[in-house]
Amino acid sequence: MSARPGTDAATSARMAKQRRVGTKPELELRRELHRRGARFFVDRAPLPGLRRRADIVFPRRKVAVYVDGCFWHSCPEHATHPKHNAEWWAAKLAGNVARDRDTDMRLTEAGWTVVRVWEHEGVATAADSVWRALAGAV
Repeated sequence: MSARPGTDAATSARMAKQRRVGTKPELELRRELHRRGARFFVDRAPLPGLRRRADIVFPRRKVAVYVDGCFWHSCPEHATHPKHNAEWWAAKLAGNVARDRDTDMRLTEAGWTVVRVWEHEGVATAADSVWRALAGAV
């Protein structure tokens, strides 16, 4: 594994271990939705040919749920900005946010409802957001 420009090997190794699927906030939300009777797919691309996967997908209702991490998706309340290699990280995180907005736009144009919840939101609040979207979906 090669380190990012200006990133030491230890930091690069630590970042590579970050989970992409099955994070604690995702698991808690999935448990709560399942407890409420919802059935869904996990880690699935909502649209054919779109290489972006939603954390939770309700294909019949056309609802895609993303549980966004505060660091990786630049939460307005909890985002942190690395000081080491700051320019690279600023571009990386801005790219993540731009990709999120592009994904939202593509899914919305295709008739999907996109629900984004932050990892810091309480599980009940996040589940309520998803539940409202499901109630409003056809």
